[in-house]
Formats: sequence, C-alpha cells, structure tokens
Amino acid sequence: MKLLVLSGLSGAGKSVALHMLEDLGLYCVDNLPLSLLESLVNDLSRSGDFSPQWVAVGIDARSRAPELNTFTQSLDRLRQRGVDVETLFLQAETDTLLKRYSETRRRHPLSSSQTALAEAIEQERQLLSPIAEQAELVLDTSLTTLHQLRDLIRHRIHGREGLFSLMFQSFAFKKGVPSDADFVFDIRCLPNPHWQTALRPLTGLDAEVAAYLETAPLTHALFEDIRQFLERWLPRFETENRSYLTVAIGCTGGQHRSVYMAERLKAHFTTTHPKVLVRHSGIEQ
Repeated sequence: MKLLVLSGLSGAGKSVALHMLEDLGLYCVDNLPLSLLESLVNDLSRSGDFSPQWVAVGIDARSRAPELNTFTQSLDRLRQRGVDVETLFLQAETDTLLKRYSETRRRHPLSSSQTALAEAIEQERQLLSPIAEQAELVLDTSLTTLHQLRDLIRHRIHGREGLFSLMFQSFAFKKGVPSDADFVFDIRCLPNPHWQTALRPLTGLDAEVAAYLETAPLTHALFEDIRQFLERWLPRFETENRSYLTVAIGCTGGQHRSVYMAERLKAHFTTTHPKVLVRHSGIEQ
C-alpha cells in the first residue's frame, strides 16, 4: 500500500487536491484525526482483494496540537511496517489566504469571536509545522490557480510510481520568489525582450522570443552554467531518496526570459530523467 498524507493551510487548496486524487481513482479520506491514521491503514491492509493500492488521507489543524506533535512518530511506525508513505503540504502567503477568505466568505476553522482571521492563520502555521517540516513535497499555491493546482497534482503525484520528479518553474521576481523552490536562478542579466515592441506581447514559448534571446552569447553561457550545476548535483539528491526537486528560474516579469530558460532546461533534462515537468507561474497557459 502507498499512503499519501495530504495536509496544508486552510485555503491553500487541500480540498481541491484531494478531490483531484479521488477523481483519479485513489481511495481518499478527508479530515481524518491523526490518532486514527494507523487504525485506518490496518483496516485497509486487511481488506484482501479490496485493499487499495493508493490511499490519500487529508489531515489538517482540526486534529490540534497534542496529536499533531506525534505526526513524525506515527509515520515512522507505518514505514517500519513496510507502508510506503509520502507527505504533501500545501501552503500560501498570509495575504493570499486573507484574500481568498474574503472572496469566499468561508470561516477559518481556528477563527472565533476572540481570534481574528490573520491570527488564526498564524496559529495554524504553528500547529501544522510538524507536518510541514518533514513533508517530502511542499507546494506554495499563492500564485497558482485551481486549474494549475489540479494539473500539478495530476502530473507530479499521481502515476509517479517512485520516479524522481524534477520540475522547472519560471517566475517573476516582482511577485516574489517561490517559497517551495529547492534551487533559484536569477537570469535578469540576459537581454530583456520586454523592451522590444514586437516581442512585448509574446512569451518565452514563442519562437520569436527564443530567436531574440539566442542571439546573445550570454544566454548560451548561462544555460550551460545552470545545466552543468544541475547535472553535477541532481544525482546526489536522487541518491538521498529525494522524490521531488523544484528548480525556479526568475526574471523581472516572468513572461519572457524565465519561461524560455525553463523550457530549454526541461527539454535538455527530459533526455536523462523520466519525470521532468515545467510550470510557468507568470503567464496563463
């Protein structure tokens, strides 16, 4: 049995992710008290032919501190019994969460007449820190639409079957550095297509932008430096049993240079790695 523990801040997209996994055929249980996790695994393991191959369990702050503080020990006991366990944690910036709650008018599970929403969000961060600190994959959904989150879950979690998942993510420095990145490369030193009138409405996915960037020797030199760095260090992460690694490529607006470089790196590493993804947070796809 493979167990995926799905957790995260309220409003960061946990329900969306769990519904996507359920649509993909996983056996899903939402809002399970942590104290019942091992019992659930025991029951499903005894189900014989009906035992699911993949089980996704949603655990959130409603389990509260005494239980959540034993999270690591609970997972260690399951792993000792041979259960393949992974943890996915979804987070978002406080300002983003405040905006989402104001738009939906939902009530935060920790808010009350004595606890303001911003305070409840910070309390939840602290309560869930035992899960976030040991999660194999942390996704920041601050700049992610519901459609993009569904795609991320479908491509990065489901069907991975133990493969090392490498993601290249383009982003805009003016919107902030992705907090879920393992490596961040700043490529703002390259010529900026934004200042070319004909190229301004295009993106790094367009051939005209690629042709413009490739006329600059700096573009090829920077690509080679990033490629060599990753080719040297990626094997070390794989041998440490890392399942996921995110490489963020940033430029000013996240539209031209970073998109081009992320696509070029993906094309290169696809030849050596079976699971390579690309994500562009600065443009609509």
